[in-house]
Amino acid sequence: MKKYAQLVLASLLALLLQSPSALAKGTYMQPDEFIQQAFNSQPPEPSVIWIKGELRDQVETILQHKYKGKRLRYWKQQQRSAWILEEIGKKKPITVGIVIEDQKITRVKVLVFRETRGWEVRYPFFTDQFNSLTLTEDHELSHHVDGVSGATLSVRALKKLARIALLLDQVVNTK
Repeated sequence: MKKYAQLVLASLLALLLQSPSALAKGTYMQPDEFIQQAFNSQPPEPSVIWIKGELRDQVETILQHKYKGKRLRYWKQQQRSAWILEEIGKKKPITVGIVIEDQKITRVKVLVFRETRGWEVRYPFFTDQFNSLTLTEDHELSHHVDGVSGATLSVRALKKLARIALLLDQVVNTK
């Protein structure tokens, strides 16, 4: 019994000594659950947009690097679209769900965070800043998004993904 108590105590101590950033990594919501919520549990069938030509150039301009994919899956019902996108924070991808309605962002949710720093971008105090943002003619966000100290690269990644989602929404709405 004494060994069991020592094992439990050692486990608790190890858990307490872990850094908050190590605990912040993880999956906060499955992409399927995000899509279900975006469409009130009645999501449409997914569609595909091909990333080629001028659209590829625009996406790569926003990303400031080459885009490797050839197509992206999205969900659209009337004027609402939902996107699951990824961008590198510092070294690893951040998976983000973005909902757009009437060409305005209505929700940004960090689904999977793999970095050791910058995890604060998952909280509503940050993601709620994107609500109601639109895309300007020069593919910028319509309003400033405040950064988070120590999370600069994660903030940049989410801002890029918001711009790309708004751009892609414009394209699928003009088809």
